[in-house]
Amino acid sequence: MRSRMRVISDLYRHDPRCRFALSVIFIVVIFALLSLVSPYDPGSSYYAPPSLPPSREHPFGTNSRGQDIFWLMTFAVRNSLTFGILTAFLSRIIAIFVGLTSGYKGGIVDRIMMVINDSFVVLPVLPILILINFIMRGQMGLMELAMIMALFGWAWDARLIRSQVLSLKEREFTFTSVFSGTNTARILLSEHLPFVTPIVLSTTINNLLWAIGMEVTLAVLGLSNIGIPTIGTTIYWANQHQALISGVWWWLAAPVAISVLLFIALYLLVVGLGTYLDPRTRIQRMKGALSDERA
Repeated sequence: MRSRMRVISDLYRHDPRCRFALSVIFIVVIFALLSLVSPYDPGSSYYAPPSLPPSREHPFGTNSRGQDIFWLMTFAVRNSLTFGILTAFLSRIIAIFVGLTSGYKGGIVDRIMMVINDSFVVLPVLPILILINFIMRGQMGLMELAMIMALFGWAWDARLIRSQVLSLKEREFTFTSVFSGTNTARILLSEHLPFVTPIVLSTTINNLLWAIGMEVTLAVLGLSNIGIPTIGTTIYWANQHQALISGVWWWLAAPVAISVLLFIALYLLVVGLGTYLDPRTRIQRMKGALSDERA
């Protein structure tokens, strides 16, 4: 835990991209947590005058359904973040299991797992998700959708983990563990998993981006559960009520602005994390720290 906090601290202090990204993510998380103290139920409507522009009383304005967009967006952002985190977490479990096992075992186990892995890589995810959502329309909540998307979001990352493990299993410490009688599960979890953690961290953020983006896409098309407030369903209802044509532009502006800021922040965090974990930049940082100490 202390090392993870140190990584976050280093990213915040030394990388302006990560400083911006972490600040935005922190604000978005706090914004989502405000839903816990919301004075309104997200399913209720016409508790406020409809189609009011942003004001002190209604910072994001109200929509044509008489809902305060500020408080509605707190629920939408919370649900979208929860969905993305759940999808990323479940898909990481699959990716780590397949990548570690396939890379370490090799042979027939590796070939079978990679055939399955490559099958998921080439699957057209969006058409499949559209078909599944169309069949189960109105019956699928965010939990079910997250579990389905997790089944399609692990294949690329499992290959990255496998490539790292192929190198790790030829290292001296792996041979030492094998000769000392350490079982396979312990070798994978204790010896190899710490080395692939940087890959897991960066791919987790990428997967979170992908999951939220897919949810927005499905919701805008009306193919998810539109009764659950998310960033995507907020845009869907704004389109259904022709918000731009009727002049209620702030109904669309709020979810679009928040999603763009969130996507940019997550992308910059991935880039910054990748730079931080790059051995070449790590050596440069060490040289810079040594020169500072001498000065």
